[in-house]
Amino acid sequence: MEKKILLTERDMPTQWYNIVADMPNKPLPPLHPATKQPVGPDDLAPLFPMALIQQEVSAERYIDIPEEVQQAYRIWRPTPLIRATQLEKALNTDCKIYYKYEGTSPSGSHKPNTAIPQAYYNKQEGVKRIITETGAGQWGTALSFACSHFGMDCEVYMVRISFDQKPYRKILMNTFGAKVYASPTNGTQAGRNALAADPNTPGSLGLAISEAIEVAVGDEQTKYALGSVLNHVLLHQTIIGQEAKKQLEYTGDYPDVVIAPLGGGSNFAGLSFPFVKDKIEGKSVRCIAVEPASCPKLTKGKFMYDFGDTQGYTPLLPMYTLGHTFTPAAIHAGGLRYHGASVLCSQLLKDGLIEAQAIQQLECFKAGVLFAKAEGIVPAPEANHGIAQVIREVNKAREEGTSKTILFNLCGHGFVDMAAYQDYFEGKLQDHSFTDEELTAEIGKLEALQP
Repeated sequence: MEKKILLTERDMPTQWYNIVADMPNKPLPPLHPATKQPVGPDDLAPLFPMALIQQEVSAERYIDIPEEVQQAYRIWRPTPLIRATQLEKALNTDCKIYYKYEGTSPSGSHKPNTAIPQAYYNKQEGVKRIITETGAGQWGTALSFACSHFGMDCEVYMVRISFDQKPYRKILMNTFGAKVYASPTNGTQAGRNALAADPNTPGSLGLAISEAIEVAVGDEQTKYALGSVLNHVLLHQTIIGQEAKKQLEYTGDYPDVVIAPLGGGSNFAGLSFPFVKDKIEGKSVRCIAVEPASCPKLTKGKFMYDFGDTQGYTPLLPMYTLGHTFTPAAIHAGGLRYHGASVLCSQLLKDGLIEAQAIQQLECFKAGVLFAKAEGIVPAPEANHGIAQVIREVNKAREEGTSKTILFNLCGHGFVDMAAYQDYFEGKLQDHSFTDEELTAEIGKLEALQP
C-alpha cells in the first residue's frame, strides 16, 4: 500500500463539524464573573466579531466554510496522512500507525486552520488590528501569517520563557509583519502587576491572554483572537479529523485509538472530534488527550468554573483547571503550558467519551528523537507528547498480544525548536513533578468563583 495518502482539493471538507450538536450532555454556559449569569453576545462583542460569537454559541452540526477561507486553506490543504512504516519497524510492532501531518502549513503547525477564518471574519467586520498571545509561538506565527494574508495588523504577546527559548519563532512572526512582545510587559496593567509580584517570572499563557485582552478592549478598531480553548477555535480545527477519516477510508482502515496532544484543546479536538462523533453513535474507538505531567489539568485538575486568563478578564468557563494563577514549569512544550482545558474537551472527559494521559518531558523527547530517526521529520516538542503515547499504546498491545490501528496528530514540525533538542541532548532538561499541595492551594482560590 502507499505510505502517504493525499487528497485532492475536491476532497477537502467544505464544512466544519460542531460536536455540540451530538454531545449527550451539552456544555455548561460561560458566566459573567460579577453576576454569575450566562454571558450573551453583547458581553463578547468588544473582543470578537459577531460571526465568531455566533459560531461560539452554535449548536448546528455543520457550519459552512466561506469560499475565501477555502481558497486560503488550499495553500497547504489537504494535508497528508502518512503510514509510519519505519516507526512500526523501529518499534517491532504489528500495530498500524498513521499520522496526520499538519507541519506542511505556512507556519509549520495546525494553527492556521483557525487563524485564517478568524482573520477573515474580523476583516469582514472592518477590524484593522488583531491582538493575541502565544506560548511556543505556533499560534502567533499562524495569526501573523493570516493577518498578512488579509492585509491586517497583528500584535503578539509571547510568553517570556518561550520568547527567550525560541528566538526564531519571534523572527518568523516579524517576517509575516507582526509586532511581538515578551510577556509580561510594562505596557499593560496586567503585565505590571505580574512583574511587581515576580520580576523574574517566566510568564504564562494565562498572563499573556490578560495582556492581549487588556489592549484589545481599549481600542474599538482592534479585536482579540485566541488560538485554542474556545468553541469556535475547536470547530475550525475539525477539518483535520474530517480529512483523516476520508483518507483512512481509502486504506480500508479505521483507528482503534486516536491520539493528540492537549494544551487548551484545539489540537486534540481537531483530529479527534469527528471520531468522538462515531463513538457517541456506538463505534468502538478510544480518543486520548496527552498533556505534560508538569501541567496536568485533565489528569489532576478539578472540574470547576474558572477564568481563562490570569487577571480574570475573561468570562468564567466550566473546565478542568489547575487554577488561573497557576504558573507551569518552564518546559519546552510551551504550547501545552496552559492551566485549563477547553469547555468542550472538559465536558467530554467528564462524560467518559475521551481519555487523558500525562507524560514527563524526557519520555516525550526520547519518543520524538526515535520518530525523527525513523520517519525523517523532527517533531515539535508539543507533538512529542502524542508520539510518546503512541509508543505506550504499542507496548500495551504487545503485552496484550493484540494488534491495533493507531492514528495520531503530528501537529507541527520542530525545525525552529532545535534549542529544545539541544537542551535535551546536553542533559539540561528535567522532569517536573506536580504536587497535590500546589493543586490544593490553587483550587482553594476558586471556591468563591463558583455559582
